[in-house]
Amino acid sequence: MKRLILVRHGKSSWGNNLPDEKRPLKKRAYNDAEVVLKTFKEFQSGNLTLWSSHAVRANTTANLFKDEMEIPDDRFTVKKELYTFDESQLLSVIKTCPDNVEKLMVFGHNPAMTGLVNRLGDKPIDNLPTTGLCVIDFDLNSWKDIKTGKTLLQLFPKNLR
Repeated sequence: MKRLILVRHGKSSWGNNLPDEKRPLKKRAYNDAEVVLKTFKEFQSGNLTLWSSHAVRANTTANLFKDEMEIPDDRFTVKKELYTFDESQLLSVIKTCPDNVEKLMVFGHNPAMTGLVNRLGDKPIDNLPTTGLCVIDFDLNSWKDIKTGKTLLQLFPKNLR
């Protein structure tokens, strides 16, 4: 059994005329992470491995989750190749996950995240909002084989306020 948790980065700032990869989170993103984490922590059990895009907004969001859920450093990896907006490329990266990892949480970017939620899960959505989270289970032993799974949970900040 494999569990994939897809999380879109928090709301980012367009101020300061920074390159896309360097845009920081807005204050709202911290509040959104807090409400999503509160509900997710009630659902989540067992060891999680976290992978994040290197973009500031994704990495900061991932670190908020890492700290709140007390994920050890050796289960947290920043992957430059997760800085993608293409769902097929995102899926290719996920398929490289070692099979000894049962639960993988990935922090990335739209439209790749929404596309992958719809491609892999059985509950389609129009858009995975910023700090939105989706849990999909696969009845498989290898990440290389993931195709379609069962959507267990969708958490959107606006629905939790």
